[in-house]
Amino acid sequence: MAKDDITTAGPRNAGDTAGPGLSRAMTVLFALTCGLSVANVYFAQPLLDAMAHDLGISPAAIGMVVTFTQIGYAFGLILIVPLGDRWDRRRLIVGQTVLSAIALLVVGTASAPAVLLAGMALVGVLAVVVQVLVAFAATLATPAERGRAIGTVTSGVVAGILLARFASGALADIGGWRLVYLVSAGLMLAMAALLLRVLPRGRKAAMAGSSYLSLLRSTAALFVEEPILRERALFAFLIFANLNVFWTSIVLPLSTPPFALSHTAIGLLGVAGAAGAVAARNAGRLSDLGWGQRTTGLSLMLMLAAWAPIACLQASLWLVVAGVIMLDFALQAVHVTSQSLIVAARPDAASRMVGGYMVFYSIGSAVGAIASTIVYAMAGWIGVCVLGAGISAAALLVWVIIVSRVPVPTGGALTR
Repeated sequence: MAKDDITTAGPRNAGDTAGPGLSRAMTVLFALTCGLSVANVYFAQPLLDAMAHDLGISPAAIGMVVTFTQIGYAFGLILIVPLGDRWDRRRLIVGQTVLSAIALLVVGTASAPAVLLAGMALVGVLAVVVQVLVAFAATLATPAERGRAIGTVTSGVVAGILLARFASGALADIGGWRLVYLVSAGLMLAMAALLLRVLPRGRKAAMAGSSYLSLLRSTAALFVEEPILRERALFAFLIFANLNVFWTSIVLPLSTPPFALSHTAIGLLGVAGAAGAVAARNAGRLSDLGWGQRTTGLSLMLMLAAWAPIACLQASLWLVVAGVIMLDFALQAVHVTSQSLIVAARPDAASRMVGGYMVFYSIGSAVGAIASTIVYAMAGWIGVCVLGAGISAAALLVWVIIVSRVPVPTGGALTR
């Protein structure tokens, strides 16, 4: 099988962007920090009913908690992540982590709905430290190990997303919903102290001395300059819409008869999904070897196939577990490959590339969640599965169109 991705849009100055190397211990630390940080965005999903009851918020309005968090996250992607190409990433990461702990304390001690919503918006804004960490890891790693480093760090992100529901449900069962945010605040403070101690000082940023407005303009310009960013942003939109179609609606049939499962039991599905996601961390290594496009295609086929066992909910929960593992394995493989390819194209603009890419992740997540609840109300679980399979098929079609436009040289290798 031939290599299928030779990215022609290389760094503007390869000598300036080659990293010194990233140790295994540092990579694991990055992954743990990412997992904890992104989990803060998703803790609320199984806790909405408890929050509503505690603060006197109507069931119709409590969904604003998730909305405000996602809006904050989107603003953070646009306004904060690009700063990694202008400021010292070490200071930026530690500062965001400390401020995240403060925002979590605001949420955990909120006595009024307005305070809760403001705190959740801040949690979302500051959770984008994840993308700064991914870009930092990519620039610290050598070009030969960049994809593997991104794969390991990103596995922490996906595991954090999937395990957040289980962790928040379990802690809430022990001490209420506030305990979830107070515990996370303490962990974030401890992580900030550790990061301050061990993170290496970065080299001079690519856009150091540039104005903030110039930084934002350059981020938008990258979508014009780099075709790989446009393509991978579209994949991000589709695969994360697909993921949220499943995770937003699965709680609805499982929490009612004949299943009537608890929040903790439903959260165990996240453990299965996390296992699949972590297993896909080596997708970055395949990207390093030049196999990114083929890895993407095979993963999208697996994502489409995953909806067949997921549709068998009424027949067997074990089939759903198998489908969840397939779905999250496929998503992680595409996500890791995408980030590896866009950073390889422009290591000098790693933060801006990752931030721009992740904006489409945020939009896709929101669209998938909204579409899922509407379809479930109209057509039940089978309708949700048809929607998920349709999005997967659309992503696979996009991949076919992209690959068909890539010139094939005499040797048969697909090139980028």
